Amino acid sequence: MQKFITGENVSIVLFFIGVYGLCARRNILKTIISMSIMQAAAILYFLSISHHPLNRAPIGNDLSTYEFVADPIPQALMITAVVIGVSITAVCLTMFVTMYHKYGTTNWNKVKKKRGELD
Repeated sequence: MQKFITGENVSIVLFFIGVYGLCARRNILKTIISMSIMQAAAILYFLSISHHPLNRAPIGNDLSTYEFVADPIPQALMITAVVIGVSITAVCLTMFVTMYHKYGTTNWNKVKKKRGELD
């Protein structure tokens, strides 16, 4: 019997939950959270497609005994993606706080209306 709850499937569902949050919500804070969910889903997807249950760590003296050796490159790239994602989220939250103090709302449409961009 095949497993349907895998890392790939969970990450795809999480990604589309984030897309729904971006499209359906007008709250700026919920938009930032949705972007973070999408980023976490992308990281989960890339880590789960390179996973094999028999993989062993690529450290030690005798690597010839291991049939499967894990590739450390996807893990290193995803650590970098996590750091970049946290930085982007921090900048977005800083901009959100500044915009909230200036316009007094968390709604995208109300901010556009106060700026005169929305008729």
